[in-house]
Amino acid sequence: MSKTAFKPIIDNQTEILILGSMPGEQSLIQQQYYANQRNAFWKIMFDVFNSGTALTNYQDKISLLQQNHIGLWDAFESCEREGSLDSNIKNGVLNDFEKLFKTYPNIKLVLFNGGTSYSSLKKQIHVLGNIPYMVMPSTSPAHTMAYQTKLNAWQKPLTDFLL
Repeated sequence: MSKTAFKPIIDNQTEILILGSMPGEQSLIQQQYYANQRNAFWKIMFDVFNSGTALTNYQDKISLLQQNHIGLWDAFESCEREGSLDSNIKNGVLNDFEKLFKTYPNIKLVLFNGGTSYSSLKKQIHVLGNIPYMVMPSTSPAHTMAYQTKLNAWQKPLTDFLL
């Protein structure tokens, strides 16, 4: 089943770019990044940047990211995939990262949300130039790890970098 990713959420103030692989089924249906309620992404963002207070409106969530100079995108522009698992991705077409990094030169850190986004770009990692990057634990519910462990792993680069 063919899937097409979203446009990036990014602006000229973006300093940290978080890269997923491809939106899951719930996200594609709702046309929102990380729409699966079991995905820890938004909870982590709320805990790090909003004193743990959850936001329900999608535009408010995006505003929270943008206020903290964070952008979102995915490794793949399109792919074939049954369900939401990264392991089911086939015939993936990568997004144009060379163009993105030229268009948004203020990006100073790339955080890969899980290993699939990183391994997909590994052969083209040169497009990052001198931008440092880290492979983070996936926020997906399929990546079984205690929430507090995920939060601790994400919190340090997000807060250390923005200080």
